[in-house]
Amino acid sequence: QVQLVESGGGLVQAGGSLRLSCAASSRRTFTSYAMGWFRQAPGKEREFVAAIARSGGSTNYGDSVKGRFTISRDNPRNTVYLQMNSLKVEDTGVYYCAARATGSRDTDTYTSWTLYNYWGQGTQVTVSS
Repeated sequence: QVQLVESGGGLVQAGGSLRLSCAASSRRTFTSYAMGWFRQAPGKEREFVAAIARSGGSTNYGDSVKGRFTISRDNPRNTVYLQMNSLKVEDTGVYYCAARATGSRDTDTYTSWTLYNYWGQGTQVTVSS
């Protein structure tokens, strides 16, 4: 089991930057989890944003954020980050981090919400024009 807590959301102007953090607390080693970020805007379905393999060696991004967002992880701090640059109004939404328990040789990134086992409560990101 793992508990995830997102932070770092807020109100920013279009073109600005934010860094979201997801702190994990678990009995299992944090490196056992592949991690991901998803978001949901009002009236829209959950959207894949970014994912990172348990090793940190592979990343994956949704088409709408490629080139602007960067996912990373700091395993000693049990934390995954989402650096968001060049923010657009359409980036507004609640951002959730998610964890998927994986085997020791797993090197994959996961883009489907249904493949994750654990989720945080989310943090609001609002981008103003």
